[in-house]
Amino acid sequence: MRVYVPLTLPGLAEAHKAGELGPGPLIAYAVTPALREWYVSDDIEELEYAALNRAAAASLRQLAGDPGVARRRVVVAVDVPDGAATADPGQALGSASLGEVRIAAAVPLVKAASVHVDSDEAESDVAAAAGALGAADHGDDDAQFIVDGAEDHELLWYGVQEIPGLIG
Repeated sequence: MRVYVPLTLPGLAEAHKAGELGPGPLIAYAVTPALREWYVSDDIEELEYAALNRAAAASLRQLAGDPGVARRRVVVAVDVPDGAATADPGQALGSASLGEVRIAAAVPLVKAASVHVDSDEAESDVAAAAGALGAADHGDDDAQFIVDGAEDHELLWYGVQEIPGLIG
């Protein structure tokens, strides 16, 4: 099963140094039944893209909580055994937790398939979105517009072997 783990650049550096994403439990995003129902698609690539975007939104939340880190969203795509990632059925329909899964234990970084990171050009929009997130959560439409501006930036794909260059 492919899952998408939201991080920040310092979090990616820690994972690289430790050789694993963790410790568990990890919050990640995947193609869950609730995500399928919400997205209304049978195309697995579209569904995985939706899960990746959910993880990117979670990465933005991590950035909002840590103003000292580089304003670039980071998501690591990892393959875990079926059953290793579990969705909480009680939260399945909450819009903030669509596609959210938990992984009980740390995941070796060698299980990573790819890393997805914002470009340098996205940093100002991501910084603005991280700053506006609290107001957007409280219903401010202008702040939501700013948060949505970060989502206009596609995360760039990197091979796992490129992690040292991303964190260096």
